[in-house]
Amino acid sequence: MKLFRRALFLSAAWVAATATLPTPAGARDTASSATAAPVLRDGTHDFDFNIGTWHTHIMTLQHPLTGSKTWAELNGTVTVRKIWGGKASMEEIEASGPTEHLEGLTLFLYNPQTHQWDQTFASSKDGVLETTAFGEFKDGRGELIDQETYQGRMILVRTVWSQIKPNSHHFEQSFSDDNGKTWEPNFVANLTRIQ
Repeated sequence: MKLFRRALFLSAAWVAATATLPTPAGARDTASSATAAPVLRDGTHDFDFNIGTWHTHIMTLQHPLTGSKTWAELNGTVTVRKIWGGKASMEEIEASGPTEHLEGLTLFLYNPQTHQWDQTFASSKDGVLETTAFGEFKDGRGELIDQETYQGRMILVRTVWSQIKPNSHHFEQSFSDDNGKTWEPNFVANLTRIQ
């Protein structure tokens, strides 16, 4: 029994002593590196490309998630201005087509704690703020997602900004009713800068 206690004491003493030893140069501290938080990039200016006035050519799928292939075409103007030095922006959309007129307002806000953007849209048709989408930019592509009810069922809604150049970019909204396995685009816009 004394030998067992002595072995426990020596084992505890060894752990305590080695815990204070310096880490050899070049060695990794696996315990602290495993728990270290990842370094998040500052995305404050991710939406700066969107500031200005744009001509927009929009295609809208008339009956999403039904297998429909009928699209409507609209043309109009998008005006975007910075708020809070770029940590937010306000976007106004007005576009018309043969069967549809769209007036929309989008608010983009950057959260410096999460390093993510959120996007909230409202249409003049009902004046109601829609569900807020959250996301970020990676490798020049912005992707924001939310979950909302569409025709009585829960779906995912994804908005993507891509092909970003100084005087043009592409926007696409898609729905998924299978938890993100597949996505059906239903609002596609190509924008070219006016000013």
